[in-house]
Amino acid sequence: MTELPDGTDALLLRDVVVVDGTGAPPAPGRSVVVDGGRIAWIGPTAQAPAFAPERIRDCGGRTLLPGMVNAHVHLANDGAPDLAAQVRDDTVPLGTLRAARNARFTVESGVTTVRDCGAPSGIAIDLGRAIADGLVEGPRVRAAGRVITMTGGHGHFMGNEADGPDDVRRATRQELKSGADFIKVMATGGVLTSGVDPAHASLTVDELRVVADVAHSAGKRVTTHAIGNAGIKNALRAGIDSIEHGFYLDDEALDLAVGQGAFLVPTLSALAGILDHAADVPAWVVTKAERQRQASIDGFTAAVRSGLRIAAGTDAGTPFNRHDDMAHELELMVAAGLSPMQAIVAGTRHSAENVDLLHAVGTVEVGKLADLLLVDGDPTRDIGAMRRVVMVLKEGVVFRDDRGLGDGGHPAGGAVADGAVTGAAVAGGAVADEPGAPVPAHGPGGCSH
Repeated sequence: MTELPDGTDALLLRDVVVVDGTGAPPAPGRSVVVDGGRIAWIGPTAQAPAFAPERIRDCGGRTLLPGMVNAHVHLANDGAPDLAAQVRDDTVPLGTLRAARNARFTVESGVTTVRDCGAPSGIAIDLGRAIADGLVEGPRVRAAGRVITMTGGHGHFMGNEADGPDDVRRATRQELKSGADFIKVMATGGVLTSGVDPAHASLTVDELRVVADVAHSAGKRVTTHAIGNAGIKNALRAGIDSIEHGFYLDDEALDLAVGQGAFLVPTLSALAGILDHAADVPAWVVTKAERQRQASIDGFTAAVRSGLRIAAGTDAGTPFNRHDDMAHELELMVAAGLSPMQAIVAGTRHSAENVDLLHAVGTVEVGKLADLLLVDGDPTRDIGAMRRVVMVLKEGVVFRDDRGLGDGGHPAGGAVADGAVTGAAVAGGAVADEPGAPVPAHGPGGCSH
């Protein structure tokens, strides 16, 4: 093919092993053309279009994957030991700044889309809009806004409390009016709310069915926090699309979930963060987490055996659970029974489908948005390779480039504007000495816990 004309923002990623997110075997010796924010061509390197040298990025045989999709985060929280206290004590401006900082960490780690499963005061909804408008840098955000919970129920400190079908209908419509991309509802108690038991059901089947009906009528998906068995079944019988946590899954619950095509987002990182730092977390949280430890693994392994579709989500923002560590969730899922390839699919294609964006992201396919992740090594053999991030693109914009393969946070192949302020100003400190200078993956000292 002829060389592309001057002025185009197209970029050739040359010599990659494509792991496309569908579960297909790795495809070595490939090259990928990014143009206009989308994947324009994929094929053998020997047949790649001709490009000017400055628009070629030699990737050295590294692995190219879809940008990861984290299906469960809380951007307004940063891993503090007591999430509820942080929500209570943060003003809206402070929570918003915290969320923007976490968003930058997230995208630099290779996660280009997130589903925010609960934040107070519309913080996550507005941050998603700000990112889409180019005001701040971060992943694509699908936000629930406030969670729907019973009075005094789990997450009430970031929730819209409602009781009875009519009140729940009002609350659901209120969150949709506020701009929620999907609805999050609490079907059981939880670990991080004082005075509630994770195993106990909260909202009734009738109340949950109203949430599902209202959301689905508006073309929105519904996910539910559901740990205990009764609450899980209530949610599934109500027509909920995704189960978050899902520790106490029995055969009946699994049959219901598989039969209606639901997803499980196991969030194994959440309990790990608490229990690995038990001395620093409130004792009542640790006690509840310890009681759920084995059930979380048992439920996950049963789900894998059943064929239930797994989508990866970390619950980032909960105690000592960082926004830049999606790789840890994939590692935990592999340790608990998934193959590395299954874990990759869970963190890409399945999560994209669960957040209702599979038409745009989640796989490496011509025509999809150029959300791409380049790593050292073969993650289909060693899932730990997902930690060795070399380059991240979101819609063709290079947000991270550790090997000088691109222009760091600016359109692929394009020049940095004179006097441009890099993402370092957002990510935790001073403006870089020069426009386009590399931005660290962490702020000073890393993500705060």
